[in-house]
Amino acid sequence: MIFSTIKKWGEFVKFSHTVFALPFALAAMVVAARENRGWPGWRIFGLILACMVCARTCAMAFNRIVDRKFDALNPRTASRHLPAGKISLAGAIGLCALSAAGLVVASYFLNPVCFYLSPLALVVICFYSLTKRFTDFTHVFLGIALALAPVGAWLAVKGGDLSGREYLQMTTLALAVVMWLIGFDLIYALQDYDFDRKQGLRSLVVAWGPANALQAAFLAHLILCGLLFLFGFLCSFKIAYIVGWMLIVSCLVMEHWIARRRSLNWINIAFFRLNAVVSTVFLVVTVAEVFFHGGFRLR
Repeated sequence: MIFSTIKKWGEFVKFSHTVFALPFALAAMVVAARENRGWPGWRIFGLILACMVCARTCAMAFNRIVDRKFDALNPRTASRHLPAGKISLAGAIGLCALSAAGLVVASYFLNPVCFYLSPLALVVICFYSLTKRFTDFTHVFLGIALALAPVGAWLAVKGGDLSGREYLQMTTLALAVVMWLIGFDLIYALQDYDFDRKQGLRSLVVAWGPANALQAAFLAHLILCGLLFLFGFLCSFKIAYIVGWMLIVSCLVMEHWIARRRSLNWINIAFFRLNAVVSTVFLVVTVAEVFFHGGFRLR
């Protein structure tokens, strides 16, 4: 009974999708803690995980709440928990509020910078869910929300004590995440092109059409590849990172091939599996670079 309840709430906020943002946050944590051999300590590590889980749970719950009426009308999303009555609106609001409070509390125990910025972070990650109603650039707002993950992890380790080089590294990684998100979210939005157009919901796919949106997604991922290469250069990474970078480029090429050559049913493969590989590979090679330049030391 308890397991089924946990499973239901986990599916409600798509807890499994945390894999998209978490690897970038952990990679940022490792680079930020490079002076301590890539390990900030169990306390900071645990608090970063808590912040990540709380932030994403809050954002997803808020998204499901404000989009529940549209979800009920869309055949692809009508079976989601709120429109299907599997979870009450009051329960969803309670989860959203509880996770928001959890983020603020966890950030308090990290450092003052994270604590003071936590309300702003909540506004940013929730604001995305409203953007389809008034702007075509909803994908950009989602990218900014996701980019807070590596920025937050970096600040969790360093606080406000960052050098100019570290600011540049952090900003480059954040911009890479924005471009990554824009690219794959444009592809994912192809599934709802007809529905969004009929309902008056806005996106670049609706504004530009599927063909032009795919071109924009390709351009975003092209910029992403350049930013990831620049990040590796700024961090003085070498062979392991270059190998990982080439694997990431290969995954992105395959993703765009699938989006152009296969049916919409294949988009889930391009969106979930390949992008999970992209973020995971990035984490693995970043950890490998830090490891081979001094190694981990758990404390």
